[in-house]
Amino acid sequence: MSSYLSASWVYPVSSPPLQNGIIEVNEKGTILNVWTAAQGKALDITDVRYYQGVLVPGLVNTHCHLELSHLAGKIAEHTGLPGFVQQIMQQRQASEIEIENAMQLADAAMHANGIVATGDISNQSGSKRVKLNSPVYYHTFVEVMGFNPERAAEIITKAKETRDAFLPLKATIVPHAPYSVSTELFKEINQTSGTADDIVSVHNQETEAENLFFEEKKGHFLKLYEFLGLDISFFRAEGKTSLQSYLPLLARQASTLLVHNTFTSRADIEFAKSTHPKLFWCLCPNANLYIENKLPDVEMLRDSGVTITLGTDSLASNHKLSILAEMRTLQMHANITFDELLCWATLNGATFLGMETQLGTLEKGKTPGINLIQQLENGHITPDTHIQRII
Repeated sequence: MSSYLSASWVYPVSSPPLQNGIIEVNEKGTILNVWTAAQGKALDITDVRYYQGVLVPGLVNTHCHLELSHLAGKIAEHTGLPGFVQQIMQQRQASEIEIENAMQLADAAMHANGIVATGDISNQSGSKRVKLNSPVYYHTFVEVMGFNPERAAEIITKAKETRDAFLPLKATIVPHAPYSVSTELFKEINQTSGTADDIVSVHNQETEAENLFFEEKKGHFLKLYEFLGLDISFFRAEGKTSLQSYLPLLARQASTLLVHNTFTSRADIEFAKSTHPKLFWCLCPNANLYIENKLPDVEMLRDSGVTITLGTDSLASNHKLSILAEMRTLQMHANITFDELLCWATLNGATFLGMETQLGTLEKGKTPGINLIQQLENGHITPDTHIQRII
């Protein structure tokens, strides 16, 4: 049986917004038709459920760390990334019950905030049960790290075991970040996650110290390695930024998500575009403010024509898991329209996750979820703007 939804505006994303547009959906949430108001009138459609506000597709969170949810409120803000990493390592341990309860609450919050799909970073398989029972679609990125080249084979063997433990859920082995993955480990990752059917993720240029380390082997990362007890005497700085150092090591065939990009330059972007043909650029602005108190040059990224997605990062580095909140922060600091932000938050994210035939737009045949956003002010997201899941 069909039902009909309408609102002040309907945003298909794949086509221009429709004032008083009408969506026909079946009981499973599959879209059967999307009509203009005039078409609906001509078809004499009745029993339409009407909302004040805008109807949009379900949102996509391309970067999250669900397994860190129990650290909500426990990590100090504005410490910089090396300090943040140390705090995570010092406070990460907790009981399995505490960790799972926190993940369940975080998953429920994402669902309530209109998120239909998430790219989630995991270091172990403890989040599997939550994900199996969730209405949110998850693609798990099994994150590996190891800067000592001699341990690459050992690390990848363990990562494969973790990846396989997530079956039947989709999971991919991915590098954590350039400063935590050796060249040998990058090669091992490419062997397991480097085909055209794979999607991978990597933390990119989240802190200025990352570039300084790769360019000159100086800065706060040296203290972090000392804290970790790592001997990095083998590493040689080559005067290049981190992105220009590691990106050629990634498999060009796999769709690749560069996450954060807080200290990415225009030269880095041009290098990336000429080096890797299947890049997506994920922005997590609230986490950037939480950790480094700095945002990427969003308008530069947008103007360069790269494909941008949005993420929340974790509750260790954010106050809530809300893509709408990330959109608001971006709009507060950059001249980005709601229409463009919505594309980043829906279609672009779905495309990266390989779910664009099901999610990301309000189109016939898709089951993307439908959200109602209310109290936008002339296309601007305000403190009063809120989201409600309709389907």
